Amino acid sequence: MGVGKVYLVGAGPGDPKLLTLRALQVLQDADVVLCDKLVTKAITQLIPKHVVMLYTGKSDNRSRLLTSKAKMGKKVIPHQSKINRLLISYAKMGKKVIRLKGGDPFIFARGGEEINALRNAAIPFEVIPGVSSALAAPALAGIPLTHRLYSSSVVIVPGREDPSRKVPRVDWSKLSTSVDTIVILMGAKTLPKICREILKAGLRPETPVAAIEWASTDMQKTLRFTLEEAASENLKPMPSSPCVVVVGRVVSLSGELG
Repeated sequence: MGVGKVYLVGAGPGDPKLLTLRALQVLQDADVVLCDKLVTKAITQLIPKHVVMLYTGKSDNRSRLLTSKAKMGKKVIPHQSKINRLLISYAKMGKKVIRLKGGDPFIFARGGEEINALRNAAIPFEVIPGVSSALAAPALAGIPLTHRLYSSSVVIVPGREDPSRKVPRVDWSKLSTSVDTIVILMGAKTLPKICREILKAGLRPETPVAAIEWASTDMQKTLRFTLEEAASENLKPMPSSPCVVVVGRVVSLSGELG
């Protein structure tokens, strides 16, 4: 048996109707799927029952919409190095291996690290882009990230960085006043701290902020604040994960468009 192939597949923000046709095609023809925690049950239910499913998230059971550990079995693989080894090992067995990730595999999803490991092991691979929540969530909340009158530039940043990094790469003091619209992923818990940094950088306190939870699912909800309100240490209600935060004047259009 020859070497198989690995597919890095973006599952989109949650609604299975937002999967690409290519993503659905390879999922239904897979031998093994290594699935991240933000992939919804509605998507995993499209995968044939005979496929070997491995859960690679660090936590679960946050909602009925998330993948279920029970469905995945007892094999929970949280460490990236082990994920890389499994991708390579199954491919060497001749398997069609799917690395299934929420959103897009190259937007804060460590897809680049997995590609490097596959290249070093001479494993064939294909990247299947997904609809990133950074783009989908604002659109579904009626927030245009760009607008001729309000926004000509957008930046996508993480709400938290690698804890082993001594010096953060995101410089809020420079970023906050150099672009029109800021999209923050994984920022539910750190939102007040981030907004305080943005305020310090000189952005106006009345700048609108939106936190979009569970985009594209039946639990989608949008919380709206001013930047000053979002910077409060006692912010209520606090956004819950998964959540996409948008900071900028375009947020004020959400009621108008959606």
